[in-house]
Amino acid sequence: MTRTPSTTPSLALPQVSEALSARLTAGLERVERLIVDRARNDSDFITEANLHLARAGGKRFRPVLTMLASELGEGIDDRVVAAAAGVELTHLASLYHDDVMDEADLRRGAPSANARYDNSTAILVGDLLFGTASDIIADLGPEAVKIQARTFIRLCSGQIRDDRPCPEGQDTREYYRGVLADKTGVLVATAARYGAMYGGCSPDVVAAATEYGERLGVAFQLADDLIDIASESGETGKTPGTDLREGKRTLPVLNALASTDPADAELQELLRSDLRDQDRLDRALELLRDHSAMAAAREETLAVGRGAVEALAPLPDGDAKTALIALMDGVVHRVG
Repeated sequence: MTRTPSTTPSLALPQVSEALSARLTAGLERVERLIVDRARNDSDFITEANLHLARAGGKRFRPVLTMLASELGEGIDDRVVAAAAGVELTHLASLYHDDVMDEADLRRGAPSANARYDNSTAILVGDLLFGTASDIIADLGPEAVKIQARTFIRLCSGQIRDDRPCPEGQDTREYYRGVLADKTGVLVATAARYGAMYGGCSPDVVAAATEYGERLGVAFQLADDLIDIASESGETGKTPGTDLREGKRTLPVLNALASTDPADAELQELLRSDLRDQDRLDRALELLRDHSAMAAAREETLAVGRGAVEALAPLPDGDAKTALIALMDGVVHRVG
């Protein structure tokens, strides 16, 4: 028998009322049941592979956001639950592909998809989950399908550009910000947009929620990039320095490479080298963790978070708005 993953929001929202917290918990349980039900297959192997990363847990950050955004209007119903499940399956599908691209061994403290199976299986299971997500979203109507398709286009575009160097003549940090908006921001924006749409919100509220969501997603990824460098082994379920090992130039790295201080020569030489060598990687992490480039990246993360909160300013005060602000606070200050 396939077991249902036991998942609750892991981003603390201390300002949420007991009533809203109960609705979110009940909504997440419905989302989990729908994910498991739609991931089932006549093949036991495919069912197990479909649910491999779902069983590993995770924050369910995007479904929580969908349901919170719906609370700006009439709240959680079957359409909101379906949209939340579709967004989460899209996210999970992208992780299967990420594992192949990153050649990572761990994901959420469990063996990554490519380590548990093989590259071909991980890619195909990711494709299958993308299809399952689209099947769920299709039941919500043509507008939802169009949003899903455009989200998928931007997500894949961002992933492709993230895997390639910044084109000659472009500002590297500006290029990177655009990559983050596409590869992470767009799906978080869609999560918020669906919630507000199917919560019955006005177009102005949907637009504000969507803008908040995209900025939230960028802040989430910026925080992730900091965690990849700052975390110690075993703290987060992800191998520290994965991005450095794969040669990805995240914002702290780009900040360090832009330095004109001669004292940064060793770090810059390391960052431009092959960091698959563990000793060189460890030294790069040691130097980067104490560098002002990290402080600058943290400040930008906080600034993006403030921008997300500003997007909510036109909305009337209430439990849902307070929770969305708390969610942003949890994102920019998280450590795992």
